[in-house]
Amino acid sequence: MLVKLEKAFNKFADFIGNITSILMLLMMLNVFYDVIMRYFFNSGSIGMQEMEWHLFSVVILLGISYALKEDGHVRVDIIYDNLSPQKQAIINIVGTFIFLIPFALLIGFGSLEFVYEAFASNEISGDPGGLHYRWIMKAFIPFSMLLLVITSIGFIIKNINVYKGESA
Repeated sequence: MLVKLEKAFNKFADFIGNITSILMLLMMLNVFYDVIMRYFFNSGSIGMQEMEWHLFSVVILLGISYALKEDGHVRVDIIYDNLSPQKQAIINIVGTFIFLIPFALLIGFGSLEFVYEAFASNEISGDPGGLHYRWIMKAFIPFSMLLLVITSIGFIIKNINVYKGESA
């Protein structure tokens, strides 16, 4: 049963990864457009420049969950790689419960007021021609932490399966 649950969480994380890759492509097209306009036509848009870092931020925030699913996160591999898969699984489970989930919840809940203030004040860019509705961008902080907690549960299930020798 846990193997089926692991597969469901993997599909969810893959969906997030697909959205992130589409946003990465949009960001690259945005940068390409901005460079062409700036260097070949001496024309630029502050809104397009701001969109670059907005998209970059969203790619990073959403990509965190996918990186966890793919084991693309940072760890001390010099020690970790020499351990058995069962010991690695224990380290992953304990680390997720002690560090990852509390950290994600702290950031997620801690950023709600930050997002609310941006929404309530209708925060916009300080630059003329900049983007409006900054609260949408800021709302990705708690949203991405929620996604990270969800994918962390899938990561824990995966490691329980590895520990039991039943990985998907």
